[in-house]
Amino acid sequence: MDTAAAAHTATGTRGHAARLEKALGVVLGTRESPLRLRAWDGSEAGPADAPVLEFKSRKALRRMLWSPGQLGLSRAYVAGDIDAPGDIFAAFKALSSAGKFAEPGPFRPLTAGELSLLLRTAVRLGAIGPNPAPPPEEARIAKKGTMHSRRRDSAAISHHYDVGNDFYALVLGSTMVYSCAVWPDGDTATPGGSAAGPGHDPAAGILDGLDAAQEAKLDLVCRKLGLQPGMRVLDVGCGWGSFALHAAGRYGARVVGVTLSTEQATLARKRAAEAGLTDLVEIRDQDYRDVQDGPYDAISSIGMSEHVGRAQTPAYAEALFGLLRPGGRLLNHAISWNAGPTSPDPDSFIPRYVFPDGEMISLGEMVAALEAARFEVLDVEALRRHYALTLRAWVSRLEQNWAQAVQLAGEGRARVWRLYMAASALGFENGLTGVNQVLVRRPGGEEPPLRRTAWL
Repeated sequence: MDTAAAAHTATGTRGHAARLEKALGVVLGTRESPLRLRAWDGSEAGPADAPVLEFKSRKALRRMLWSPGQLGLSRAYVAGDIDAPGDIFAAFKALSSAGKFAEPGPFRPLTAGELSLLLRTAVRLGAIGPNPAPPPEEARIAKKGTMHSRRRDSAAISHHYDVGNDFYALVLGSTMVYSCAVWPDGDTATPGGSAAGPGHDPAAGILDGLDAAQEAKLDLVCRKLGLQPGMRVLDVGCGWGSFALHAAGRYGARVVGVTLSTEQATLARKRAAEAGLTDLVEIRDQDYRDVQDGPYDAISSIGMSEHVGRAQTPAYAEALFGLLRPGGRLLNHAISWNAGPTSPDPDSFIPRYVFPDGEMISLGEMVAALEAARFEVLDVEALRRHYALTLRAWVSRLEQNWAQAVQLAGEGRARVWRLYMAASALGFENGLTGVNQVLVRRPGGEEPPLRRTAWL
């Protein structure tokens, strides 16, 4: 670092960082920066004890100018124009809890005065230029047909899940379960918590229990569905086959799993063959709307209905009702939007990079759709804190295996997943989002148990 840059760093009031601090304040709608900003010239500004956000090039500011909000900052992070070199949770918690970013729903646009100030800052820092192209990891499925058509849903699922099975194995661990785990009560119920003494890696307590927590979730679903040997089970959005293998191997169920991801289906079949369960497990490349071979004794839908969409949720519930025999149970495990009458911003990071066309609805909307389809509700269990723990464990796995993740999926994709999982963990911790297991049954047939002791 040259002498001038060192002086900038020492004072924290000169150099590019001071102007960047004002620019970020304009975008956030705050007077004081929640972060310590480090600019490409080595200067720093902002609270000395705050998490660091590093602007590595002028292009980061240019992205903020063209897309002043979450999307511009997200594009800059994915492209490597900005970085969070320390604790990513601390950096994004500070950012997401400040000003406009703390408001749920679509981002509030800049006023003419704010935009003018941002423009003047970009001029002074030499950041004026054409709109940088979005990173190649950004989804481009708008031309794949109408929203939630079979073709477009297939493209959306492929964007998210066909990243590479080896990459997912690196993040998820041996269970290959890509949904909320169920953790035991105790010290691990706090993010980073551990019963170990001083000097222990706080992430290790979570990582050590991840596989067991995922096994516990799979078994909980089986018990809630009341699985018995020979029962015919449909697994909607079966992923890499983890629930199907558990239900078949531990409970003797005959499971049909359907997915729109070719890579998931290929690995799920391979895992079933290696487990010697091909006589009990069938994996199909199939849309749930095309399943015609009911009735089934039970249906699981774990982390799938978020892809269905609000307008299609009633039809989704009706379709699953029609595939169940009387007395059969459905377990719907889904993320919910907890921020009241607002909706998630469709132009924000996660819809653009992670779940294109995904829509979170409230728990009330989901239960209402299931009841309107004539299901009887048996049980609702909230697992919000469990998903925060699960995501923190996945981030730890990704960061510990960063070089290999970059080799498998590319640096941009690895950065997408780091940002997405860290931001999602914070969303669950602050209650903006939740995740719930809703257990319902088709009326008729045998009566359900009187108490929850059958699965608790």
